[in-house]
Amino acid sequence: MQLAERITTSKDAGLGNLLAAPKKNQVSFAGGLPDPLLFPQAELNAGFNRALAGTAAALQYASAAGYAPLRNQLATRLRQDGVPACTDSVLITQGAQQALDLIGRLTLDAGARVIVEGPTYPGALAALGTYQPKFCTVPVQEDGMDMAQLATTLARGGVRLIYTVPDFQNPTGTVMSLQKRQQLLALARKYDVLVLEDAPYRALRYRGTNLPTLRELDQDDRVLHVGSFSKILAPGLRLGWVTGAQDIIDRLVQLKSNSDLESSTLTQRAVSDYLANNDLDAHIKTLRRIYARKCTAMVATLQKHLPASVHVSNPDGGFFVWVELPPELNAEEILARVKDEVTFVPSTTLYPDQNVKNGMRIAFTNPDVAAIRRGCVKLAHGICAEIENAEGNYRVASTM
Repeated sequence: MQLAERITTSKDAGLGNLLAAPKKNQVSFAGGLPDPLLFPQAELNAGFNRALAGTAAALQYASAAGYAPLRNQLATRLRQDGVPACTDSVLITQGAQQALDLIGRLTLDAGARVIVEGPTYPGALAALGTYQPKFCTVPVQEDGMDMAQLATTLARGGVRLIYTVPDFQNPTGTVMSLQKRQQLLALARKYDVLVLEDAPYRALRYRGTNLPTLRELDQDDRVLHVGSFSKILAPGLRLGWVTGAQDIIDRLVQLKSNSDLESSTLTQRAVSDYLANNDLDAHIKTLRRIYARKCTAMVATLQKHLPASVHVSNPDGGFFVWVELPPELNAEEILARVKDEVTFVPSTTLYPDQNVKNGMRIAFTNPDVAAIRRGCVKLAHGICAEIENAEGNYRVASTM
């Protein structure tokens, strides 16, 4: 039986493992899962009930672009954040993940070059990788993507797409500076390249003030801005969105129609009802307060139990803490040592070439504070044991 070449050559991104439930007595820092205790379950239940009770249209086929009242509500929220949007320029997708897939389908041929941050979101590598591009990795610095390296990569030609998470980057938690946002857009304009701005964490800032989105700063309609309800309401809703230039959105609507006809009409109506009858911003404020506490607990515990040779990030928002180990250490070996008690994402999963081994993505949003502290102590012990083992091997080698 013959399968498509793109399937036989594709790699498993391991997304199923990231989202798997933890085993008994195991603390999982692997998946970027929200805290289920914070889902507005009663309010969403009321929204579904009203959507079902109101009209049979909630159960009927509808527009591939999405439920118009929900698109209008999203456009209003986007404009409040400085993003130019109207009802027609918003496409509802099956989570942000489908938006990435549709954009990849629209822009990529086999062998086309895609610039991604290093490290980056493994789901983006999976979605875009389906179309067999050549990934070009640009390192992430403390203030975002390395612009000198980005310019060098673009100058080589053949780039179709730049993928970036400017706000609380997955996995490092960094925020791209305003200067770099402007530089990125200038380079994209110079080399006539589309930019995919993935912004699932933008609303979850715990300290400081948000910078303008790339889409707000965009002067020539080359930024596609992607968002999601997964992090701010519930991932089980599977609702995301993309907005950008109208001609590109129209093409994406056609691709979505060809793929799955539409996202769930019932779910869209229920979420629209939720937005009409509840205060989403108040809910997000609660998320910020609780997630900030969890982030603080994780960073403080790791810093307390780890040596200075291990760098622990202290993000201003988002879902993740980034741990950078001494270069001689392998995070996969540490995971093998501690996986019965604690899990995380090793950096090999977060690079297209899987060639960087000394990093860890650690999610703080799902476990409670006590579990975070317990898991971080276990993880720190595993890291320290691996450091001692590496130092012992070095001493032995140096005496031979």
